[in-house]
Amino acid sequence: MSDVTPASTAPSGSRTDSRTVETNQQGLHERLDDIVRKHLSGPFQKPFHDATLETFYRLKEAWQADGRPLILDSCCGVGESTVNLAERHPDAFILGLDKSDMRIEKHDSYRRTADNYRLARVDLNDFWRLAVADGWQLTHHYILYPNPWPKATHFKRRWHGAAVFPYLLMLGGQLQMRSNFPLYLQEFQRALEVAGLDGEFSPLMMETEDSDITPFERKYRLSGQPLFRLDADLNGFTLPWQKDLKLPSA
Repeated sequence: MSDVTPASTAPSGSRTDSRTVETNQQGLHERLDDIVRKHLSGPFQKPFHDATLETFYRLKEAWQADGRPLILDSCCGVGESTVNLAERHPDAFILGLDKSDMRIEKHDSYRRTADNYRLARVDLNDFWRLAVADGWQLTHHYILYPNPWPKATHFKRRWHGAAVFPYLLMLGGQLQMRSNFPLYLQEFQRALEVAGLDGEFSPLMMETEDSDITPFERKYRLSGQPLFRLDADLNGFTLPWQKDLKLPSA
């Protein structure tokens, strides 16, 4: 079975090359609760990559020099979302993080005058753990249009099915996720419930082109796809083993 299928309808005059997500799942993944509980029970012990460790300390220094509250734009891609968020939150410092150098290197096409942000290539499985071990607390965390990994066999590649999920929660802040794959957000909402947190799942109301935060959002909107959001307050979330986490030296 194909992972995606062409969008069936689109508004007049819009692009029609956007593809909707297709999954072989029928509802929430059957092992969701068990997998999330396992990951919540203890720390993720995978060794850190040297490159992400080095980048973490560099970004930490930049944030400390700036002094403003911190926002993460995780999975930022080309960074259009990061500069948009920087303009929406002028009193904050925004870090746009992505695993792809190729995407980040395209950012010049989206750069504007905002100077309160940085982009960096990192492995988020490492970066989030380092940030938690160092005691970081966010004001906001945006994860916009993450890779849906629609096949049921790929559930552990979705953020709520991954071993790093508890660290995402421990970073705190107001979390906002957006997706054209509602099941992803509904599963994330259930994962929050397993962790004792609430999440609000709702349609994303797109009124004007100025509302688009990311290139994916623009593409999906122009092809007529319904979009969705999930919001959650992660402030104050802790786990018993969090106090034992240690930050490796640079």
